[in-house]
Amino acid sequence: MKKYHLKLRKQIQELNLEVLENQNFKSFLEVVNHTYEAYDNEINYLKNDLENSFKKLAIVSGELKDESVRTKTKLENIIDNIEGVIFETDLDGNFTFLNKAWTDYSGYPKKKAIGKSFKNFIKSNAIEDNGETNEKWLIEKRHLRFVFKHEKRNKLRWFEVKARLTMDSVGNASGFLGTIIDITNLKETELELKQVSQAKDEFLSTMSHEIRTPLNAVTGLTNILLLDRYLPDQEESLKALKFSGDHLLGLINDLLDYDKIRHGKLALNEKDFSLHTLLNNLKTQYVLEAQKKGIIFNLEKENEIPNNINGDELKLNQILKNLLSNSLKFTEEGYVSLSIRNLGVVRNKVSLQFRVIDTGIGIPSNQHHTIFENFVQADSEISVKYGGTGLGLSISKKLLQLQGSDLKVESDLGMGASFLFDITYKMSNRLNMYDSGMVKMQSNFNPLKINVLVAEDNRMNALILRRFFTKWKVNYEIAENGEELLLYLADSESRFDLILMDLQMPLLNGYETTKIIRSLENPLKANLPIIALTAFAQSDIKTKTESYKMNGFMSKPFNPEQLYNLLKSYSKM
Repeated sequence: MKKYHLKLRKQIQELNLEVLENQNFKSFLEVVNHTYEAYDNEINYLKNDLENSFKKLAIVSGELKDESVRTKTKLENIIDNIEGVIFETDLDGNFTFLNKAWTDYSGYPKKKAIGKSFKNFIKSNAIEDNGETNEKWLIEKRHLRFVFKHEKRNKLRWFEVKARLTMDSVGNASGFLGTIIDITNLKETELELKQVSQAKDEFLSTMSHEIRTPLNAVTGLTNILLLDRYLPDQEESLKALKFSGDHLLGLINDLLDYDKIRHGKLALNEKDFSLHTLLNNLKTQYVLEAQKKGIIFNLEKENEIPNNINGDELKLNQILKNLLSNSLKFTEEGYVSLSIRNLGVVRNKVSLQFRVIDTGIGIPSNQHHTIFENFVQADSEISVKYGGTGLGLSISKKLLQLQGSDLKVESDLGMGASFLFDITYKMSNRLNMYDSGMVKMQSNFNPLKINVLVAEDNRMNALILRRFFTKWKVNYEIAENGEELLLYLADSESRFDLILMDLQMPLLNGYETTKIIRSLENPLKANLPIIALTAFAQSDIKTKTESYKMNGFMSKPFNPEQLYNLLKSYSKM
C-alpha cells in the first residue's frame, strides 16, 4: 500500500476497497499509480521550467530597463547638445518640449518657457515678413517657416523657425514639431551683400551720368556740325560719328542696366523702324573697321527682306554690334559676314534669321556652353591677347531670350565661327518711315517764339543748347545752378514760358529747385512747365520727376528734332 501514490492511497481508503490481494486489480492499480507519478513528474518539470523562464525574463527585463535608461540619457544628451533648438508645441503654439539650446539662444530657462505661448517670446515686429505670431500657428499651415530677430545682451541675432504639423495615433492634429536655427552669420552676410548691391547701384548710377555727360557733348556737337555747312567728303564721316554716338549711348544704357537684364526687369521698347537703314548703318561702320584690319566685311541679304518692321530696334542693333565686334576682334585675316534671310511671313509677322560668320580663331566644341556665361571667355589667354569683358555674348543671349529667341554657335578651333538666331517681328503698316539712322537732319527749322530758362552746370551742354537756341531764334537764359535759376525767376521783369532743369547740379539740384518753385506764391511762376534734363535712363527718374511735379523729361544727349518739337509744343506759335 505504501508503494502507491499518496492520492491513490487516499482514494483506496475512501472507497474501502479490498483489492490488494486481487491480482487483476493489483495490475490496474499499478497502471494508475504510474500515471499519477508521471503526472507529478511532468508538473515538477513544468514548474522548474517556468521558474527558470521567469528568472531569465527578469534578467532580460532588467537589461532592457537599463538599456532604456542608457538610451534615454544618450538621446537627451544628443538633443541637448544639438546646435539649434528642438521644440514641440500644442496646436495653439504653447511649448510642450524644449531642449537645452533654447536657454542658450533665448536667455529664458526651459522651465519658465514650457506651457507658454511662442508669441510671448517674439515680438510681432521682429518677424521678417511682419506677420503676426499668432497667425503662424494654424492647422491649415501644415508646414511653417519664418525668420525673426532677437536681441540678447545688446546683440542682435537672427533665427529661422521651421515646423510641421504632427498627428496622434488616430490621425488628428496634435501640435507642431520643429527647430530654431541661428542664421545670424548668413543674415549679416545677406545684409552686407545688399549694402554692396546698393553701393554698386549708386556707382552705376553715378557712372551712367558721368559717361553720358561727355557723350552728350560728342553727339551734340556732331548734330551741330550736321546742321552747319560741311564739305561733301565730310558727310559720311559725320554720319558715321553720329550713328556711332547714338548707338554707343544705347549700349551704355543697356550695359549700365545689366542688373535689370539679370533680374528680368528690362522691358522691350517696340516701335516701327527701318531694317534696311539699320543694316546699312552697320555696313558703313564695319566696312571701315574691317578695312583697318585688312579684312573684308560683307552684308548679304539672301532673299527679299522687308524694310519697315515693328520691334525693339536698339536691342537688335546691340545684339548685331556685339556679334560683329566679337567676330571682328578675333579675325586676323579673311572676312566677317552678316547675312539675313527671310524665313516667311505668318499673320503679319515676319521671321528673320541673322547669321554672323567669320574666319577667325574659332571656339573649341567643348567650350561652346561656357562662352555665353557672364564675364567668361573661351580661354584665359584670349582675354589677355584680345581684351574684352566677356559680357557681349552673354548680354546678346539674354536680350534674345527676352524676345523669345536664342543665340546659337557653330564653331571649332581654328575653323572660324558662326553665330545665328531666328527672331520674329511684326510687319509695319507704315509705307514711309523717317530715316533716323541715315541722319537726314532738318535744315529748315522755323524760328520759335518762346522764352526758355535753363539750369545747366555743364559748360559743354550749355554750349550745345546755345548753338541750337541761336539757330532756332529762341530767347533764353542759362543758369549754372538752382540758386542762380531762382534769381532769374525772382526778377519781376522775367517772363518765361518753359524751364529746362538739369537734375544734377551743385549748391541746389534740380529736384530741390523744382520743389521751391512749386511752393512760390506767384501762381504763374509756381506753375511754370518744368522739363527735367537728365543723363539717367528713363526708368531711373520717371517716378521721381513725377513725384516732384515736373512736366516731363528729356534725355541727354539731346536729339535736335526732339528738342525742337518739345520747345515748339510750349511756344506761342
